[in-house]
Amino acid sequence: MTTMTTDAHVDKESNPWESQRARFDLAAQKLNLDDGLWRVLRYPNRELTVYIPVQMDDGHLEVFTGFRVQHSIARGPAKGGIRYAPDVTLDEVRALASWMTWKCAVVNIPFGGAKGGITCDPKKMSQGELERMTRRYTSAILPLIGPEQDIPAPDVYTNSQTMAWIMDTYSMTKGYAVPGVVTGKPISLGGSLGRNEATGRGVFNTIESACEHLHMPLKGATVAVQGFGNAGSISAQLLHQAGAKIIAVSDSTGCVYNRDGLNVPELMHMKALCGHVDGFPESEPILPHELLALGCDILVPAALENTIVAENAGTVRARIIAEAANGPVTPAADRILESKGAFVIPDILCNAGGVTVSYFEWVQDEQHLFWEVQDIYNRLERVMKTAFSDVLKIHVERKVPMRIAANMLGIGRVAEAVQIRGIYP
Repeated sequence: MTTMTTDAHVDKESNPWESQRARFDLAAQKLNLDDGLWRVLRYPNRELTVYIPVQMDDGHLEVFTGFRVQHSIARGPAKGGIRYAPDVTLDEVRALASWMTWKCAVVNIPFGGAKGGITCDPKKMSQGELERMTRRYTSAILPLIGPEQDIPAPDVYTNSQTMAWIMDTYSMTKGYAVPGVVTGKPISLGGSLGRNEATGRGVFNTIESACEHLHMPLKGATVAVQGFGNAGSISAQLLHQAGAKIIAVSDSTGCVYNRDGLNVPELMHMKALCGHVDGFPESEPILPHELLALGCDILVPAALENTIVAENAGTVRARIIAEAANGPVTPAADRILESKGAFVIPDILCNAGGVTVSYFEWVQDEQHLFWEVQDIYNRLERVMKTAFSDVLKIHVERKVPMRIAANMLGIGRVAEAVQIRGIYP
């Protein structure tokens, strides 16, 4: 009986939809949100499940399951990435769509939240199979997407090529090019300069702001980065350039550690060349759980959801936890970190640089006028630091953790939009 209770607790803690709802409820309670509005915002507007037949290279037909969830369109078109992974579930997509709603509102851009995904193993699929699956999925979700309706973007195991296929499939049904239907496209198809570095740069901007608030010098600060993909590597690079010491980095192949600091440019070069960080010269291997428990000033979880849970949160010693990933800390872990005095920069603030520059890309596509990269960096920094300041003000004035403060800001802005618009009919 005890074992069943524990298992149920673990399952609930690891379910991203349950985590999102728990955090929503906490923030809504702090906002004294009306019961009716509470119910409106707690659930997605639309959910679509599609079954995608794809002819594989050997001639047989495989059927994949895909999802697209629109959580809210109260503040503008829905916005959110599409991920390809073996463990994609409807609950995960629901949670990510909700997070996108609050994230867009926190940085005050005129989008609602959406997310999509296909349950598949892209590492075992050829380029041709991925293209056929993407185009069939796009055809299946066509009623939901569009530059004024719902704008997909890259996410886990999707990229600018995936977006090019979606843009082309959508455009072929319209009879003319519609670059604004997706963001994260190649530059040659209307993509934006600075988009590739956007998430990592936003992480860096919020870490700068946190260090300033805590009177902690960034120069010389020790940093551990869990996940060395796009967000993790770019944030590590910018922190290294600012004088911070990156002492540990991990990816799916392993973890490398050097107390005196890793050579980040060389590490990025090795990752680009070999596809992994394992075996990096002038480093020693450590286990994944050891990276999370390192004595360091800043921890950047930049991998997937549920990295820091109740079982390991007590071992985390970092002063600042900058959530470059979506949902890396569970609600149960949050309470433990809070009791230890950790300063958490929540995901819906910390990693909002990606959707912010996606918004810039969408604006440029709609205007048919493109900006210089430094202009994009400057605009992004202003947005991120303003959002940090807005969240910090609630954190200080209401004496709530930064995560609840960020949720209160985002939920409050969406609730205001719903109230002003009213319920039709």
